[in-house]
Amino acid sequence: MYKLKGKRILSLCLAFIFTVFTFSFNVSVSALSAEEITAPSAVLIEPTTKKVLFEKNPHDSRACASITKVMTLILVFEAIEDGKINYEDIVTTSAHASSMGGSDIWLEPGEEMSVYDMIKAVVVASANDAAVALAELVSGSEDAFVEKMNERAKELGMNNTVFKNCNGLDEEGHLTTAYDVALMSAELIKHEKIFEFSSIWLDYLRDGETQIVNTNKLLKSYSGITGLKTGTTGQAGSCMSATATRNGLSLVAVVLGCDTGTARFSDAAKLLDFGFANYKIESIVTPENLPEKLKVKKGMLSEVELACDVKPEVLLPKGNSKGLTADFEIKDELEAPVVKGEVVGNLTYTYDSEVVARYNIVTKNEIQPMSFGAIWKLLWQKMISL
Repeated sequence: MYKLKGKRILSLCLAFIFTVFTFSFNVSVSALSAEEITAPSAVLIEPTTKKVLFEKNPHDSRACASITKVMTLILVFEAIEDGKINYEDIVTTSAHASSMGGSDIWLEPGEEMSVYDMIKAVVVASANDAAVALAELVSGSEDAFVEKMNERAKELGMNNTVFKNCNGLDEEGHLTTAYDVALMSAELIKHEKIFEFSSIWLDYLRDGETQIVNTNKLLKSYSGITGLKTGTTGQAGSCMSATATRNGLSLVAVVLGCDTGTARFSDAAKLLDFGFANYKIESIVTPENLPEKLKVKKGMLSEVELACDVKPEVLLPKGNSKGLTADFEIKDELEAPVVKGEVVGNLTYTYDSEVVARYNIVTKNEIQPMSFGAIWKLLWQKMISL
């Protein structure tokens, strides 16, 4: 009887601790100061617009440990989507890949594993050896792959990032910033397949012989968490890029250089709480009176069709009773020649006197000026088609 009571007490204590732990990572905050974030460098963005919602030394150069693997995964997913590799391909581990150390799945030289399981090992267990094995599969060597990583970083606007390896092990000159990490995290989550891996808490490799547990402890404690990647080394400290979605709003929170893993998760949760407490996603409606055509003078056609690529949703601050308003400005008419994609006006959305979105109104096609040669060409084309 005593033992049963003891087990019951232990069970209740564990449940209480877990509840407190969970609650501590889900507290809504309407304001957040830099002092409340222990990380020396942090940023919170909305990934579609890349709008910065909170920042603390976001452009300071720092090591980022295994968050490096976010870029590795971007290139792997792009290679899959381009048809260069597929999930069922078998990866043969090289001696170089097996020699990594740090967090790994103890791959042996010559050991074979599918691309799918290698990705799982990278995302869930942060396996350094699996990251190198995938890099070698995609580019032939880690060095060649790292060149691609740096090229892709520049394309994404990661202007303060230099990669020296594909897994984030400490290496001189291997540096990035919280803002740059947020940019590449936003790019990775465009590949929705990543969430299939980043949502795994516990799984197995090698036909059940190797157990892997996710390094992202927020999966068990934060409502709406979807990923993404943790990292810890002596040089980088404890780092994290956390992604979460609630009520249609997705956020990316990055913290670099925390003293402990607990601080890393706490800081990331505070950033996400701040974002969800203060921002929302609202649907955009295109004005019914927005012109679909515009008159053209001296052209082969008297009108040109118009287009306006309006995003379906917009990021807005919470706490304002005023609605979203739309207004547009557009030219009265055009004179030929008209070029396809010519900007003829703009559509502006305003919220609480602040412009929150602006889109160009453009021509959908070109129109040649009226001339004898152009008229004859048109007549000839019509005669041929008869």
